[in-house]
Amino acid sequence: MARISNGLYEIRWHGRGGQGAVTGAQILAEAAFLEGLWCQAFPYFGAERRGAPVTAYTRISKKPILVHSAIYSPDLVIVLDPSIMSIVDVTKGLKENGTLLVNSREIPKIERDDIRVFIVDATSISLELDLLVAGIPVVNTPMTGAAAKVLPLVGLESVLEAVHNKFIDSLGPEKTKLNVEAAKRAYDRVREV
Repeated sequence: MARISNGLYEIRWHGRGGQGAVTGAQILAEAAFLEGLWCQAFPYFGAERRGAPVTAYTRISKKPILVHSAIYSPDLVIVLDPSIMSIVDVTKGLKENGTLLVNSREIPKIERDDIRVFIVDATSISLELDLLVAGIPVVNTPMTGAAAKVLPLVGLESVLEAVHNKFIDSLGPEKTKLNVEAAKRAYDRVREV
């Protein structure tokens, strides 16, 4: 588990427009809140369109969070689409001994040896469950489950409750159940490489 520097744990999400990086950031923040922690979740909005690179952020702390800016030195980086790694340096600013979590079935090429790298095939999990939006696999909820495995402050049960709370009203019980199951499967399948 990572240590919490300055009592603050910072997460940067990288995805593509429409993949749910912002929603994933919100789910982890709610999971932290359910654990009795302080949290923030917010997106970085540029001129992106569906499919363009998107960044979102989550902060978690045992104390009130006084900083309100983008995250430049995250403890954890979550990558929803590994193809982004060819155009964005996702490890930029990632703290020494930080964690990189990538949606991939293959070990990503990483130039750093001072970080921990985890992978999970969130895309396959979504396809197994037919968890699609406009024909595109929903990978954010499985990645929140995988994040629960590598986060020092947020457990799986809180993530599952946050996933349920996020989707029950908008998606109904059946789709919500699939999202919860996707998070569980990713938690079980994430592995360090």
